[in-house]
Amino acid sequence: MSVFKRGLHLGSYGSVDDGAAVFERACASAILAEQAGFDAISVPDHLHQNGTGGGPQSPMFEAYTMLGALAMRTTKVKLFALVSPVTLRNPGLLAKAVTSLDVISAGRAILGLGAAWDVDEHAAFGVDFPSTGERMDRLDEALSVCKSLMTNEQSTFAGRHYSVADAYNSPRPIRGSIPVLVGGGGEKRT
Repeated sequence: MSVFKRGLHLGSYGSVDDGAAVFERACASAILAEQAGFDAISVPDHLHQNGTGGGPQSPMFEAYTMLGALAMRTTKVKLFALVSPVTLRNPGLLAKAVTSLDVISAGRAILGLGAAWDVDEHAAFGVDFPSTGERMDRLDEALSVCKSLMTNEQSTFAGRHYSVADAYNSPRPIRGSIPVLVGGGGEKRT
């Protein structure tokens, strides 16, 4: 089953920080995409822009803040981060953010999750960048935590990297759960 057929990724917000105009351009792009028949909009989940997007000095919105704003400006498109790195997002907090997005968007959220790739971004913000194997282990655990929190009334999970104990995620997703998209590429798991 396909969650969406035609999506637009707002991969860069431009190379100039011109305040509110950056935000308004992104919103205008999302609105035009929805009017043109796109059924999904994604945004990057990074702390700064990479070299292909204008470099670290270029504008980069926090993903779930931007997705919430886009939810208020659109009515039909699915909304997601492409993708949230497990090294930057605690899965319990991520499940809460994506569930909140689902509720405020009337059931249009998708959880996008990945193992992380941008070592320079991690270094710039003082975040550890573990081996590929550990990041893949974290991805497995994060998926378990998120799926449990998005489908069960109460969740307990104890892993090597993440855990939740008798955790509640309320309000609940509009459709009972939230579709999951896992993104990645690169070297094989080691």
